[in-house]
Amino acid sequence: MTASPEVRPPVPPFTHKSAVQKVRLAEDGWNSRDPDKVALAYSVDTQWRNRAEFVHNREEARAFLARKWAKELDYRLIKELWAFTDNRIAVRYAYEWHDDSGNWFRSYGNENWEFGEDGLMIHRYACINDMPIKETDRKFRWPLGRRPDDHPGLSDLGL
Repeated sequence: MTASPEVRPPVPPFTHKSAVQKVRLAEDGWNSRDPDKVALAYSVDTQWRNRAEFVHNREEARAFLARKWAKELDYRLIKELWAFTDNRIAVRYAYEWHDDSGNWFRSYGNENWEFGEDGLMIHRYACINDMPIKETDRKFRWPLGRRPDDHPGLSDLGL
């Protein structure tokens, strides 16, 4: 990992409390749909696998996110901690979005994350499946942006 003066708390080693906090901060960032802001959570030499696409640095991550949110409209995401160790976190998540033709989807996924000592993510491995849904079947209906604290999580929603 390239040395960086940046620090992104919480940092490893993770406790249950700090892992839950890290997951919620990631969810909040992605729900902002701001690729410039979100990319700062990743090391300058971050490595990703997202579906069939590979990302090799922070700038590629930023460009990936810009493309993603230009395609996946009205994106709303919920992440949930699955497991953690000293510097790794596994999450499961679901997000809802629609394409430019108005077709709605709920995408389900799992991610494995590895962090540097500075709390920046150095590895992200994502597996995602898209399920077409009707607009009336949506469950994520909060205003765009951060999920409200009182909105149910994935387990509460039976997802």
